[in-house]
Amino acid sequence: MKFFSRIFAPPVATVAINLPPRRGSWGGANQWTAQLSRWLRYHGWNVRYDLKKVPDVIIMTHTGFSAGTCFGAKEVAAFKKKHSHVRCIQRVNDNDIRKNSSGMDDFLAESNSVADHTVFVSKWLRDHHAARWFDLSKPHSVITPGADLRFFNPIGTALPPPGEPLRLVTHHWSDNWNKGFDVYQQIDELIAAEKIKNFELWVIGRWPQELKWKVARTFPSATGAKLGALLRQCHGYVSASRHEPGAMHVAEGLQCGLPLLYHRDTGGTVEQGLRYGMEIGGDLAETLRSFSEQLPQLRAKLLADPPSGSKMALEYLQLLQRLVTTNIISTK
Repeated sequence: MKFFSRIFAPPVATVAINLPPRRGSWGGANQWTAQLSRWLRYHGWNVRYDLKKVPDVIIMTHTGFSAGTCFGAKEVAAFKKKHSHVRCIQRVNDNDIRKNSSGMDDFLAESNSVADHTVFVSKWLRDHHAARWFDLSKPHSVITPGADLRFFNPIGTALPPPGEPLRLVTHHWSDNWNKGFDVYQQIDELIAAEKIKNFELWVIGRWPQELKWKVARTFPSATGAKLGALLRQCHGYVSASRHEPGAMHVAEGLQCGLPLLYHRDTGGTVEQGLRYGMEIGGDLAETLRSFSEQLPQLRAKLLADPPSGSKMALEYLQLLQRLVTTNIISTK
């Protein structure tokens, strides 16, 4: 009976998340909600994707701006008029500058009025919004994205054997030039012209239609185990994507044991690059040669303390526990 009582124990608490997980390739936010949902359920939480019943805490991301969300800030505001004790976390993972768009920053600011705690996916993104609308005196955290360790891990990776090329890789769902394709094209041209020796470039996913690769090896978009297997065949990851809030593609590469080459304008990616990689300098060929020389030390540093989806989910769990516990105490 004790065995069954543990299995059928009541949930620790209930969380309502406004982004239901989807099967297939739906970007970093989908990976975030899938991992967090699985982690919370494993630890006894009840996870819902609606406000039909009263949860203990709410998490909203994209704040209803995306068609994939099931509720947004307006619904949360109406809900809290009836249930003012329920705390709400707003996860902020985007901005206008990344996509040359308008409206996102203002919408995030408006939505923040219903949030009791705000989570940013990088310090850079926090500071970006603090310069525009976010009040840093309000409760907030920075939780770095992490990928699914079942698929993105360094098991089976190695440094390039003597005499064999160092294989750089990048992957993107978007074909927008802001994803760094100008830099990837330059690397491809340097390799083709033999201005750098013993390098290969792999490109996974999509790229601008007008971009014609010379020697880069290309692969269609992949996800999960298939993507992880491709990344582990490489030795270094390159991201020149501009103004990234906190990119999941970078976390996937790092977790596969690949030190990072990053552009100084990659937003939140710089924070990962300072720990696990090297900035792309003015002389790209010289940067690549230096990266090759420092690869063993960079890899050792990365393997000693890599990012992970488990670390990310644990930080959210601890935040949720704190908010629910504070709420219970304050309402007694």
